[in-house]
Amino acid sequence: MHRTVQFGLRARHIRRLCLVGQALNKGFHSMQNTLPDSRGPRCTQRPGRVDSKGLAAIDQLLLILPTRAPAALWRRIPQGSKLQALLRKRSSGDVPALQTRLANKRQTLVVAARTAAGTGAFDRLTLARKLVAAATTEKAGNLGILVVGFDTEEQHALCDAGVAAALAAGFNLPEFKSQNSPQRIRSICVLGLNEKIDLSRTVAEAEGNNLARWLTALPPNKLDAVNYAAALKDLAKDNGWQYKRFTTKDLEKLGAGAFLAVAQGNDNDSASIVRLRYRPLKANVAPALSLVGKGIIFDTGGTNLKPFLSMLGMHGDMQGSAVAVGTFLAISALKLPIAVDCWIAITENRTGPSAYKPQDVVTAANGKTIQTVHTDAEGRMVLADTLTFASREKPKLIIDYATLTGSVISAITTRYSGVFTNRADWHPRLKRAGQNCGERVWPFPIGKEFLEDLKSDTADIQQCSAKARGDHILAASFLAEFIENDTPWIHIDLAAGNRKGGLGHIPTEVTGFGVRYTMSLILDDHILRADH
Repeated sequence: MHRTVQFGLRARHIRRLCLVGQALNKGFHSMQNTLPDSRGPRCTQRPGRVDSKGLAAIDQLLLILPTRAPAALWRRIPQGSKLQALLRKRSSGDVPALQTRLANKRQTLVVAARTAAGTGAFDRLTLARKLVAAATTEKAGNLGILVVGFDTEEQHALCDAGVAAALAAGFNLPEFKSQNSPQRIRSICVLGLNEKIDLSRTVAEAEGNNLARWLTALPPNKLDAVNYAAALKDLAKDNGWQYKRFTTKDLEKLGAGAFLAVAQGNDNDSASIVRLRYRPLKANVAPALSLVGKGIIFDTGGTNLKPFLSMLGMHGDMQGSAVAVGTFLAISALKLPIAVDCWIAITENRTGPSAYKPQDVVTAANGKTIQTVHTDAEGRMVLADTLTFASREKPKLIIDYATLTGSVISAITTRYSGVFTNRADWHPRLKRAGQNCGERVWPFPIGKEFLEDLKSDTADIQQCSAKARGDHILAASFLAEFIENDTPWIHIDLAAGNRKGGLGHIPTEVTGFGVRYTMSLILDDHILRADH
């Protein structure tokens, strides 16, 4: 990498993720003993008027109100006059605007905020994350969500944001301490709606996001290349997916020289490309969608070795693959009636006597020769062959995910991720999908004109430019050369995959960005429909 269910995974999934393969080093505590409560918070709904009795079982209450709440609104909230008086003394822009306790036996903590009608998805999710954080500083409890004073559509959207934030906060990432962090949320209850709402999509997206963050956060000696492939095999078995692992010997026969150039630095035959298949209707049909993920489980930079600080977080350079698998899980959990493939390119990028070098020339699976320039541009190498294999299956759409370049962060910060496509007229819809779901993206151009900077005297194409100007654009333009059959393709460079303090509804630095965005493309934008 060129840069410095219902409500959570089922317990057996994460146990296998942790214990698969060669398990733990001798003398270390059993990983199974350090697992989070992988079932996640239980979520219920209690429609109808909220009264004091209804709050008797609530430990913390998220209360979301319009910026200007009419007097009649307070009569719909237990102890509303007290809350109204306290809110008058606070600035309307504070989040939370109010923290107080109700005078009931449980001394329910009320964390309140005001927001304007018509607030966008990202702002709703951010508000929900901040409220959940304020409400869960004490021991875990039963978290209530009450949204009043909005029209039905807005009320449902704010409730959904609250549930999404609570499911993310209620999932503990892996820890290896003698004493684990306590559970933050025991259960979630949505209060005060006229009728129950369908939260199945919110739950599935949370399950996929939690998986993506869990995988990304695992240390590299726990999730090595062999363990990763085996964990995917176990997930496939549990979920009824088809599984195939292409070993390095298989890939040699397939001519995957770009992938193998990176993998040859490993001291064992651990690297592989794994293909998962979800077929809800017919077993032998072409995929409507193929998800492709960069799975560099540790990136030293190779021969062009990274400095200390740039290498410190490189166990997370497989986040693209984790997002692909998390999205795949969300699709499967919702039982969407579409055939989906998921291709995961798993290897380390090592230094050593066998590691590939600048100026090596290798031949990719599509026959193109590549002049290597910088061994820390390994992501585009492993993705090149994997994208070729995925496109040969003739899906309607390929989406790939990768922590690929530092230049995309320089361009848009870690608040957005970059998107690239070989369908330039899709730029407005790709941007719109991010706005609608709260995982925001910014489109960049690609094309033959940018390949002028990748001309090679010794091969068909250079891996990257030594000048590295606009490297995110050059990397995507390079990858486009390995898409066969003019398959529609979207590349997501995960600038927002890590953000200190969290992003949107996600409270952790590892955000799992991309699961929610892809589901929005499929379910809201209907990007797989022939008429779109």
